[in-house]
Amino acid sequence: MEQVESRIADACDRSGRPREDVRIIAVTKYSSLENTERVVRLGLRHIGESRWQDAKVKWETIGDEAEWHFIGHLQTNKVKDVVGKCTYIHSLDRPGLADEIHKKAAALGIRQKVFIQLNVSGEETKFGLAPDKLMEFAEHLKGLPGLDVCGLMTMAPYEARAEETRPVFRRLRELRDELNERGILPQPVNELSMGMSNDFEVAVEEGATWIRLGTVLMGKE
Repeated sequence: MEQVESRIADACDRSGRPREDVRIIAVTKYSSLENTERVVRLGLRHIGESRWQDAKVKWETIGDEAEWHFIGHLQTNKVKDVVGKCTYIHSLDRPGLADEIHKKAAALGIRQKVFIQLNVSGEETKFGLAPDKLMEFAEHLKGLPGLDVCGLMTMAPYEARAEETRPVFRRLRELRDELNERGILPQPVNELSMGMSNDFEVAVEEGATWIRLGTVLMGKE
């Protein structure tokens, strides 16, 4: 953990950012309940999971000792399991899913924090909205008060040289800024969820506010 902290701090220094601008999501989707509990005790309160069936026992055991982030592809029929339990959903990428999250959040009397997931790299194997559909999608979302659109999310391709991911992260930041300039949504979109174990330093240099770290924190179980 100390080494990860040092690398984040160095990336912040290189880009002229305060360290507190960047928050860590500990990705525990491949980790046991025991290892997840250990991470929470160490002070990493933001926990990322990709499948509700894997997260359920951890959520029931750890509960509000952690803040839960749903970071995987979300099927519409699983919305009922996630909304109201996960503080953040990082994978909003289509109108039908937005409508279902809004409906469930409204029934619970809450506003669900969501990130719009964009497939900036254009890889066929990745989920996410095409960047050129962002503004149209935002127009749809502004009519759904059950959603609190707090940021954009993307996944870069795995590259042997992390530097090669920079254009993907830079483009996500530019898209966020373009969205805010248009003023489509009722409040500014401030957050950028980008960067994983292989490339988080580049993501921080390009403006990441949330980084999703699995192997570099949790090891391989």
